[in-house]
Amino acid sequence: MAKRYWLMKTEPGDYSISDLERDKSIYWDGVRNYQARNLMRSMKVGDGVLFYHSVAKPPGIVGVARVCKEAYTDHTQFDPEDKHFDPKSDPDNPRWSMVDIEFVAALEEILSLPDLREMAELEGMALLRRGQRLSVQPVTTAEWKIICKKLGIKAAIV
Repeated sequence: MAKRYWLMKTEPGDYSISDLERDKSIYWDGVRNYQARNLMRSMKVGDGVLFYHSVAKPPGIVGVARVCKEAYTDHTQFDPEDKHFDPKSDPDNPRWSMVDIEFVAALEEILSLPDLREMAELEGMALLRRGQRLSVQPVTTAEWKIICKKLGIKAAIV
């Protein structure tokens, strides 16, 4: 199966690219949107990830990561002390999944949302569509290559 690409959003105050660089890898928990969950369930080891800081000034792509473990049960859904607890989730039929990602590179400069909007070749990108708020989004191979070229990194880095 061909490698696929994704954009994963995080608030830098919760978990930043610096945190991922320090930790080397992390499980991506707490996704509580069915569409985003389904996208994560389709991720494969080796898929590329654009690491995106949302709720930042400015928001934008700040690094590159790689999927290093395919979807498995998100344990936080069963923990009443966790902010991602879901009292309706059944351990015999869990609602929520997570994947693990690993650090590949941090960018020296953010590729901001305004910069992305100015790139005509990305006009169809999910991130740039009106009303698109998913924390996990697909990125086409063409978009991946365009962004990597803009960043000055090899598209095959992942």
